[in-house]
Amino acid sequence: MTEKNRLIGVSTMKSPRAVLLLPSLWCHEDAWLRSSARALLRFLGFVFWATAAAQAFGGILVILLLKNYRYLFQESYLSLPGWLAIAAALILVPTGVLAVSISIKSSRNQQGTFMYLLLLLLCLETSSAVLAHVYSIRTASQLESAMGYLVYQNSGSCSQDPGSRAVDEMQRKLQCCGVHNYTDWLKARAASWHLAACVPESCCKEKYSHCRGHLSHLEELSQEGCLKKLEDQLRFGMLYVFWCCTVLSILELLAGVSNGILMRHQPFQDLRFLDSYTFS
Repeated sequence: MTEKNRLIGVSTMKSPRAVLLLPSLWCHEDAWLRSSARALLRFLGFVFWATAAAQAFGGILVILLLKNYRYLFQESYLSLPGWLAIAAALILVPTGVLAVSISIKSSRNQQGTFMYLLLLLLCLETSSAVLAHVYSIRTASQLESAMGYLVYQNSGSCSQDPGSRAVDEMQRKLQCCGVHNYTDWLKARAASWHLAACVPESCCKEKYSHCRGHLSHLEELSQEGCLKKLEDQLRFGMLYVFWCCTVLSILELLAGVSNGILMRHQPFQDLRFLDSYTFS
């Protein structure tokens, strides 16, 4: 037997073993993939429960911020990212329940419902993230002019008159004075020479109960302006919602892939009404 024939014989003897070995390796890899998908789905189910509370907190934070300072914002739709975040948080709870249930025992109906909920969540959270990013930029450009207008409108007196209630409420909550600092009040009163050189009593620090807003005691006044403080609070709320929705969207995509792997090995029943014998 020549060397060539011997090599051919050896290769033909090894090929059946290779053919038998491939299916076993495929089955082993397939089982590992299913088990990894179940474990990831179970983990994500618990994550959805935890992040539902975090996302609801972000939505409520944005809504309350805009409600507390509604006299600075004319547009009511600015709170829409917060409401969308709360709606997504409510849907995350049953989605997490389904994720854990599917990881334990797969059900065709549960897998289909889970996919529909994930799609709805992706739409809600993508919309909320985009709106939060856009509105955070938009509100920053509106705040300075709105605050400047309030200071100008209420610059006639240092006393606690009803007309300055909104400004006083803002300055007390934020512990601030004026738009950029206390000199904004002086600039607003510069047109009227007869007005006293003072600022509203709401500019006073809380620890000075005897403060009346006179400039002779600057140490008793809040030195920071209200614009930066309010901008920081609004930016924090909007960015919190933005990043929470972004991270959750990525996790939901992973959950969808894991569920898709399990659905591939447990397909839905065929549509039996299309069989030929039903029409005979």
